[in-house]
Amino acid sequence: MTAPAATTAPAPTTAPAPATASAPAATVGPVRPYEAYVYAYPHKTAYTELDDRPALRDLWRGEAKDALSLYLHIPFCEVRCGFCNLFTRIGAPEGLTGRYLDALERQATAVRDALDASDTAGPGAVRFANAAFGGGTPTFLTADELERLCDIAERRMGADLRAIPLSVETSPATATADRLAVLAERGATRLSIGVQSFVDEEARAAVRPQRRADVEAALGRIRDTGVPVLNIDLIYGIDGQTPATWRTSLDAALAWRPEELYLYPLYVRALTGLARRTAHTDRDWDEQRLALYRQGRDHLLAHGYEQVSMRMFRRADAAPQGPDDHACQTDGMIGLGCGARSYTSTLHYSFDYAVDMGRIRAIIDDYTATEDFGHAVHGRRVDADEARRRHLLQSLLQARGMPLADYRDRFGTDPHDDFPAELAAFAARGWLAGDGADGGGADGGVLRLSPEGLAHSDALGPALFSPAVRAAMAAYEAK
Repeated sequence: MTAPAATTAPAPTTAPAPATASAPAATVGPVRPYEAYVYAYPHKTAYTELDDRPALRDLWRGEAKDALSLYLHIPFCEVRCGFCNLFTRIGAPEGLTGRYLDALERQATAVRDALDASDTAGPGAVRFANAAFGGGTPTFLTADELERLCDIAERRMGADLRAIPLSVETSPATATADRLAVLAERGATRLSIGVQSFVDEEARAAVRPQRRADVEAALGRIRDTGVPVLNIDLIYGIDGQTPATWRTSLDAALAWRPEELYLYPLYVRALTGLARRTAHTDRDWDEQRLALYRQGRDHLLAHGYEQVSMRMFRRADAAPQGPDDHACQTDGMIGLGCGARSYTSTLHYSFDYAVDMGRIRAIIDDYTATEDFGHAVHGRRVDADEARRRHLLQSLLQARGMPLADYRDRFGTDPHDDFPAELAAFAARGWLAGDGADGGGADGGVLRLSPEGLAHSDALGPALFSPAVRAAMAAYEAK
């Protein structure tokens, strides 16, 4: 369930400052703390079909390609959890995973050719800083298919998986010894498992059929691989969950001393399994989730974890992951497969997105039949104002905050001048902290969220969306 980091290449520092694109400040007062989980901007529901279908070699010409992220999406799961709105289907008919990997290999070949052709510096200009396999459930693939997936990343894309951080998502049912052995041997440095709850009744309430005994067995197999980072995903806000049962799940996870833990608030989204069973819209549920979040946060902090973002907690003594020179705000992303997004400085692009199972099946079938992967099909243009919004959003939602000097160096302007209404509203609510919160001129100032601001990340993030992106999202028809 962990989402990949969203990245983009640098925007020109000579771009003019946005005029009055800043949206009006919201009235200071109570807000819904759970508006939307923002891990990428512009939001995928703001993407539209691209009439010009630009060639990838043109899109990537002149882009920085020395610290790219590589993401491969596997859109298959053994079951569809009730809260899931990710691009994935249940099961795969005979031969479909093979056809999907065939298409993935064709796409990888076309994308690498475009990257190499887009710069006079040649093939040596392309370097991958990190890689991730997500979905869906990558370990839905067999061990042999996982070998092929790694081969596509290495031989077709040129990513040295044993030399860079490689994160792979798995599930209790598919974390088998043979699959995990392949991933460990091919260089995986992080295995992320979606547990969600160690309480069987809560798992069933989330439409996630599993037994705690099977979850514990899977965690044991993951630890046996020796992969250095184990991440466990947990969800709060499930029907029937109480502070006591939430503590049960937290303590069960801590018993494995995972290097990372993600605590996700439950969302009920359109066209998902839970949307057909219940409708959580009342403020009581907001307060319940907020209370469970604070309980979970405080419990993890007391057990030696550091807060990285609203959702992410890292064990204080865990080894650092990733190169120091990679920045999610400025470095590009190459996404391969259905459900994957790619980011340049001027365009974010992908294939079509859907949640409905029938639409997902059709999109996967279209993907496996595709021969020409040399053009962008769906996407969203990123102008100077959107680049500023994205940099502020991506930086501010991290607990370490945003150095004002980084923003000024990149854009030649100050975020307090570019977004006075939004930052004033955040400050009035007590969401900002750091010596850059008041717009002080010191280059060493840092603009960061207060503990209460981090708790309201899912309200703060959407508040930074541009009017144009809001309109595109409002016009999006769920499918």
